[in-house]
Amino acid sequence: MRTALTAITDELKRLKATGVKSVSVSDESIATLRRVIAARAPKTVNPVVAAVAAKASPEIPKSASAVVKPPVKAVTPAEPKLPAPPVVVLPSGDKAVRWAALKELVLNHPVCTANVRPGKKVVLGVGSLDAKIMFVGEAPGAEEEVQGEPFVGPAGQLLTKMIGGMGLKRSDIYIGNILNWRPQMPTPEGAEQIGNRAPTAEEMAFCMPFLRAQIEIVNPDVIVALGSTAAQGLLGADSFKTLGEIRGHWKLFAGKPVMVTYHPSYILRNGSNRSKRVVWEDLLQVMERTGMTISDKQRGYFLDK
Repeated sequence: MRTALTAITDELKRLKATGVKSVSVSDESIATLRRVIAARAPKTVNPVVAAVAAKASPEIPKSASAVVKPPVKAVTPAEPKLPAPPVVVLPSGDKAVRWAALKELVLNHPVCTANVRPGKKVVLGVGSLDAKIMFVGEAPGAEEEVQGEPFVGPAGQLLTKMIGGMGLKRSDIYIGNILNWRPQMPTPEGAEQIGNRAPTAEEMAFCMPFLRAQIEIVNPDVIVALGSTAAQGLLGADSFKTLGEIRGHWKLFAGKPVMVTYHPSYILRNGSNRSKRVVWEDLLQVMERTGMTISDKQRGYFLDK
């Protein structure tokens, strides 16, 4: 039951972050939540779940609402303060030489290596150094820090399919991240980290010179920002309130046009044709901007019939 409640909480937080202001909850679900609240008395009830039950109906029994306690702030270790962002000076030479030098710098940078757990890897971007399209995500996850490559987990596999739908291969484009290590969370010694957190503004600022260097080397025609965190890292945290405000619109970073769209994980959570079509329309704009030929079949992907 705890796992289910945690999943509900995480999903509600995610929906709020994407701009959703209300959700539809069935009477049956509300009744189940009420039973959970009553059964856990006098234990602390998850405040988010309690709020869902409370807002759905004013008729929650007093005995149930009385046990709802204010959220307790989790005690976590203080985040280590990072030094000033590094100054990256690329050597002269062709793209391969410059990228190899950047890779050596990033993978062995003492700040980067200090922020990965034993046995895990710092992650740099991968792909064609002559790519016209560069995808930028937020940070490595569990699978990425093991393999040392961005977007290799479920979201990455979906991204590969999206790239295939554009008529390209993964090797035709370049994929990078705002952050070069998986953001750490409090984890018992010897245990694997469960879950992910978004990078802090300080973490993103530190790694931004590495991303700028990748953009300088690859020199793509366009950049695709995947998700809210990637968009914040490229455009600034105060540049928008919800991703829906800027999704599908061209922005600018480092002199490059940026198309902002949803992260592939959004489709994994909400796999309707409507959701897929929203992202696909953004990718169609990218294809048009880069002069790619678009077939009638591609233009019709994910349209409701």
